[in-house]
Amino acid sequence: MSSDEEKNEFTIDIERLEDYKFRVEFDKESMGELFTDESEEAGGDEEGPNPSRLLAASSLNCLMASLTFCLEKKRVEIESLKGSVTGTVERVDGRLRVTRLEVKIKPEVDTEDKQKLEKCEEIFEDYCVVTQSIRNGIDVDVEVEV
Repeated sequence: MSSDEEKNEFTIDIERLEDYKFRVEFDKESMGELFTDESEEAGGDEEGPNPSRLLAASSLNCLMASLTFCLEKKRVEIESLKGSVTGTVERVDGRLRVTRLEVKIKPEVDTEDKQKLEKCEEIFEDYCVVTQSIRNGIDVDVEVEV
């Protein structure tokens, strides 16, 4: 299978409503819309998550989905799965950057499935599209149309 056969693209549209508040429209109507905003320090009202929080949530969500997939493949019944992510934003070369994501995932499975859980712990991160993309760097082409 060539890499072109593996390619999957999506498009998300964003419109500025006022100040730093934006409406995010996904490429599928069933996904609805999302409102984002910057923190008060950046001039927003914090009426929605900012992009740094969305990045952290995307990484955590992807990791939890990847772990779920692995456990389901191994026929492990998940009693509970919770997670949290703490993002660190610092100045790097004078500009704010997300410098660290600290992820904690708490799965609860039956004691007889603990060994299967341990096996999944060894591999599930490799299958998380978002987290591995962040770790490896993402090419971003930017064009401002005038």
